[in-house]
Amino acid sequence: MLDIKRREFITLLGGAAAAWPLVARAQQPGQTYRLGGLFPSPREAPQNVAMFEELARSGFIEGQNLTIDWRTYGQRIELVSQFAAEPVKARVNVIAAGGDFGIRAAQEEMNTIPIVGFTDDMLGSRLVKSLSSPGGNTTGVSLLASELDGKRQEILIEAVPGLRRMAALADVDTTSRRQLQGLQDAARARGVELSLHRIAKGEEIAPAIDSAKVLNAAALNVLASPLLFANRPVIIERAASSTSKLRKRWVMRCRPVSCCARIR
Repeated sequence: MLDIKRREFITLLGGAAAAWPLVARAQQPGQTYRLGGLFPSPREAPQNVAMFEELARSGFIEGQNLTIDWRTYGQRIELVSQFAAEPVKARVNVIAAGGDFGIRAAQEEMNTIPIVGFTDDMLGSRLVKSLSSPGGNTTGVSLLASELDGKRQEILIEAVPGLRRMAALADVDTTSRRQLQGLQDAARARGVELSLHRIAKGEEIAPAIDSAKVLNAAALNVLASPLLFANRPVIIERAASSTSKLRKRWVMRCRPVSCCARIR
């Protein structure tokens, strides 16, 4: 059984605002909690800083009653398992993990330490049994950004007058063929030809963007994916390099797990 304070700490990390007043009332002087972090982004990233600030407002203050043991794996997917094992040795009370890779690695290393995950679709990635009853020692937040892929495509088509060809980068592990077919059908209904470029690893991103350019794609939609988000610097750099050769100007619109671009 988790003590009440620890339950509230986990609930707070999961974003349940209703628990925050209870946390403040249930302070236990002298108790220090250890938070483990396993994310693709560094701890100074805005979204992570916001989490620490909310914890502080709720009474969990680093250096006083909170110790943070943070690991950033970025694009180094091969190191995720190693990083996930380190918080176990540090005896953290809770681990917050971001992205499918981080959450899955934490689950493989931890059977009893509570895991609070932040990713696109906890259920779709089979990280939990259900959203209402996740089971095991994992809970968290599903961003469900993939549900917005179609809407971003619509906005991109509207943003580029006369658009006839566009491309989409898709992660083979997070975007189903059915979803991709739906995007193609929606684009076709708008008189736009959509080329799909499925990515299984980071090394395939640059060649895929080059291929999209060969097909004369005038806009690029990067679908929701932890892999593609982790490699966004590569995507932006390659897109900028490709368009500079054509003396075009790209406008990038990035989201936590996706982005889209246009040439004008």
